[in-house]
Amino acid sequence: MMAQTVQETLKIQSNPDQLRLVEDLIDNVCQVCNVKEDSYGNILIAVTEAVNNAICHGNKNNPDKFVHIDFQNTEKQLIFSITDEGQGFDFLNLPDPTDPENIDKLSGRGVFLMKNLADSIEFGLNGQSVKLHFNN
Repeated sequence: MMAQTVQETLKIQSNPDQLRLVEDLIDNVCQVCNVKEDSYGNILIAVTEAVNNAICHGNKNNPDKFVHIDFQNTEKQLIFSITDEGQGFDFLNLPDPTDPENIDKLSGRGVFLMKNLADSIEFGLNGQSVKLHFNN
């Protein structure tokens, strides 16, 4: 039996208060796509982390800039794309948050978390966009 194809798009202002809308989107698509409970937590953390990074680092909390969240599924995967309107960043040269000299830093764990929670991750647009793939 073919899984139901779902496509969703959400555009939010660069304001952390908007994260609840992202959480609602995740709840809805995970319910429709019958995502297992243990996968749901990984999706929730990774996607909200990506959106939070887009708001804080990409758009620098500028309420005039937006974050675009696109969701689609295939028979085997859930795919979330998060794009900001910032300058991008060098995603190939990020400090390792597990390195002893970085352990006490309060930031720098977002991409590490996303890489470890998603089944695959792709950056685009010089770091303005991240695509998170989750096997279902």
